[in-house]
Amino acid sequence: MKYPIGQFQIHGEITDSVTNDWINEIEDLPRLVRDAVKDLHHEQLDTPYREGGWTVRQVVHHLADSHMNAYVRFKLALTEEKPVIKPYYEERWAELPDYELPIDISLSLLEALHKRWTNLLRSLAPVEMKKTFVHPDSGEVSVDKNIGIYAWHGRHHLAHITSLCNRKGW
Repeated sequence: MKYPIGQFQIHGEITDSVTNDWINEIEDLPRLVRDAVKDLHHEQLDTPYREGGWTVRQVVHHLADSHMNAYVRFKLALTEEKPVIKPYYEERWAELPDYELPIDISLSLLEALHKRWTNLLRSLAPVEMKKTFVHPDSGEVSVDKNIGIYAWHGRHHLAHITSLCNRKGW
């Protein structure tokens, strides 16, 4: 239940076709998340997807926070030479009061953010896809690989929500 779609893996070379598929997944995510949570009431939104895991509400707010951070990381990689990015404590962010807000706030944020993000990603030249940033824990990460990471990240958290709904019969 922790990794309902498995951990991120790259199978073969990262081609234009592969990155285009990933960008399409990033583009589709806000709609898929909205569809997955549209009929859930407050009690269901405050149900953890697994024991010790986040609630559906926290997952939705986390997606907005995580993808905002990702968007900034892409922009840093595209405008600076191998910038060192700042990690954040996502588990601590999930405990802050804004994670108790209605999910529509983060769903709207995701929709707007993903429009800007996919517009940026689709505009990149091959040389820009190879630009990198440095994550203090993970090392150097290329733009094209990071597109895959965040396509996976969206699917991963969407699966937390949908697998919970399936298990509970919602």
